[in-house]
Amino acid sequence: MSETTTRPAPGSHFADPAALGLGGFALTTFVLSVVNAGMIPGKVEPVVFGLAFAYGGIAQFAAGLWEFAKGNTFGATAFCSYGAFWLSFWWLTGHTDLSGAGADVNKGLGVYLLAWGIFTLYMTIGALRVSGAVLAVFVLLTITYFLLAFGEFGSDAAGHGVTKIGGYLGLLTAIAAWYASFATVTNSTFKRAVLPTFPL
Repeated sequence: MSETTTRPAPGSHFADPAALGLGGFALTTFVLSVVNAGMIPGKVEPVVFGLAFAYGGIAQFAAGLWEFAKGNTFGATAFCSYGAFWLSFWWLTGHTDLSGAGADVNKGLGVYLLAWGIFTLYMTIGALRVSGAVLAVFVLLTITYFLLAFGEFGSDAAGHGVTKIGGYLGLLTAIAAWYASFATVTNSTFKRAVLPTFPL
């Protein structure tokens, strides 16, 4: 009679990469949202570029690769995709000359943000099976993307107002993501559920 061999789950020897991915997303989103909300002048937006490249981009993308190794399709898709978003944002805003597009540049940016909103909307469906903390991030992020897109499509005055609202929603998104990252780090470090993530 043969014995049944129990194999460990894929990547079970890895630390949870979600804390890093959520942290990179939260911090970069927070800084950009402060600019979008008009709390500091838009001329200082380049302070986001380094974060978008290193923390929101590379670190978050790396977290997504570790999620692939752990067999987590949702986490891998989310972190690699938003890592790529921040890298594309870094390239688009810091290294692409859009001056020749004139007023049409806003339409292009609007489509760019709208497409990310659509992606985030269907990822929100998957988040329904993750946790309440992660679901809150995706619901807020979906609304943020759509508001920022509509802000780009709108006229100067109206669009600016919608963008500011999107900036404030972005701040709430960052806080939610920071909480989810904080809970993941804390619960892992203390080896018990210190902070609730509200499993679904």
